[in-house]
Amino acid sequence: MALKYDSARFVRSFGKASELPEPTTPEVAFAGRSNVGKSSLLNRLVGRKALAKVSSTPGRTANINFFDVDGVSFVDLPGYGYAKVSAGERQRWADLIAGYFAQERSFNLVVALVDIRHEAQKLDQQMLAFLEEEGLPFVVALTKADKLSRAKQDRQVSLLSKQFGIPRDQMIVTSAETGLGIDVLRRRIEDACL
Repeated sequence: MALKYDSARFVRSFGKASELPEPTTPEVAFAGRSNVGKSSLLNRLVGRKALAKVSSTPGRTANINFFDVDGVSFVDLPGYGYAKVSAGERQRWADLIAGYFAQERSFNLVVALVDIRHEAQKLDQQMLAFLEEEGLPFVVALTKADKLSRAKQDRQVSLLSKQFGIPRDQMIVTSAETGLGIDVLRRRIEDACL
């Protein structure tokens, strides 16, 4: 069974974890650094240009945004690690992300986004270690793959697999530009939710 991705609609945005609605549907959370291309990937997944707001300035997703995709909640978490906002705002984002994961929710799948062009970053390692410790099901979407040759993509997957200590098949090479890996990611989401 496939999800009707084109039925995606924005539901609501929340600035505090205490405001989050009770989970009544399967949930897929999207987490990653501020400039990893989360909004672009979400838009590509649902086949829409502007469902999630894409900005040239990283760190624009400052709240937790809920989207309904054919009865599944896509939960867009604020990007982490963006330096050009105040310490207070960074702390609010961290509290918001931690507050979301501290709740009793369905957590069908967490899509952890990592820029394929770089070595493992400390914040990404911390996020993946947290997901493993909590026993949350996750896949790593390696974004911006269109910026690398096929050979370089393969080298980066091997490197990141080692650095993160996770198997290669838990990582999906993706590009919001070209659509690479989007069908694979959709199948992982459907397997986790349907």
